Amino acid sequence: MFHSFTIIGNLMKIGIDARCLQESQKTGVAEYAIGVFKHIFLNNSQDEFILFLNSFHEIDSDLEWLTDFSNVSIKRFYFPNKLINLSFWLLGWPKVDKMVGGVDVFFMPNSSFIALSNYCKKIITIHDLSFERFPETFSFKRRLWHFMVNSRNLCRKSDQIWAVSESTKQDLEFIYKIDPEKISVSFPPFDHQRFLLENLSQEKIKKIKNKYNIPFNFILFIGTIEPRKNIESLIKAFGQLKKENPIKLKDLKLVIAGGSGWLCQDVLREIGKSLVKDDIILTGFVDDEEKPFLYNFAKVFVYPSIFEGFGYPPIEAMAAGTPTITSNCSSIPEVVGDSAILIDPYCPYEITIALQQLLFDKELYQYYSEKGKKRAREVSNIFRTWEIEVNMSK
Repeated sequence: MFHSFTIIGNLMKIGIDARCLQESQKTGVAEYAIGVFKHIFLNNSQDEFILFLNSFHEIDSDLEWLTDFSNVSIKRFYFPNKLINLSFWLLGWPKVDKMVGGVDVFFMPNSSFIALSNYCKKIITIHDLSFERFPETFSFKRRLWHFMVNSRNLCRKSDQIWAVSESTKQDLEFIYKIDPEKISVSFPPFDHQRFLLENLSQEKIKKIKNKYNIPFNFILFIGTIEPRKNIESLIKAFGQLKKENPIKLKDLKLVIAGGSGWLCQDVLREIGKSLVKDDIILTGFVDDEEKPFLYNFAKVFVYPSIFEGFGYPPIEAMAAGTPTITSNCSSIPEVVGDSAILIDPYCPYEITIALQQLLFDKELYQYYSEKGKKRAREVSNIFRTWEIEVNMSK
């Protein structure tokens, strides 16, 4: 289901925090924001949307697509981010709703430093509370950032909260003690067709394979290399898989695709001590436009993350028809349903067994390939207009 704005009262202007769009490397939050923005711009054509951007340096990302919407304008500011964030935190000033010319409602697609007038109605999206549930998987710098942003306070001051899964909604209720009546749940926007690669030219295949040093027979992980993704368990499982099947799986490789995050050296150490380290390939960051190719090339996709608010990679791999093994915790079962093999992320041997089942049973492999594609279509079509009522008379 998608969100739309339905306002009790005379809505004139909607402000939006669009700072998540400024980075050249597109994050999951940016993907979410782009999908939601496009939907609400199209389905609320009578309203005016004003996007707040701020960067002292040039913005690397392509924002040309925003010109397709006549009801959208941008208010760009050039303050150093550290300076304005400190002012937001210490002084509660300047008020962003006033900076963009005055708005009736302000929408934040994620938690961030901000200051808004008390009378301005507020809507915020919360993707997950992993920093509350698993603080040990975040660096001190990142924990300090979350402490200063104070998502709990942002939620309490908001008139509406959009949660990307029931799992996130439950965390908001139990950890932040938020009134459930104030929380609406909607999966993020997802387009399964983007991951269907039909009639792919051999030239294109060769180009992508060479760029990322991709083999022909491999297991895939895509995600930031950080503790929460639990990549060490996958490396151990892969080593055990190769140990138990040295002849049958002689040519099988493990491809770990993603940029380096906090404590990525732990993953490098795990690879270094693995007996099959020569069969493990690190690609580094993968361009968003090229991820569908990796999903389609892979034999099996494995995502043993210990916590996700939604988690795009498993459903993206399933959309490509690649059988998927993923964790049985947080929001992941809610997203993949019964169309992926669910494992205990803290038990590497469960990953090994699941890999053996898929690699050696052709019927099971085909079953999860088709089930995965069907579930991806369902998630893509699950969205419907979800009306958010903000009472302007309060």
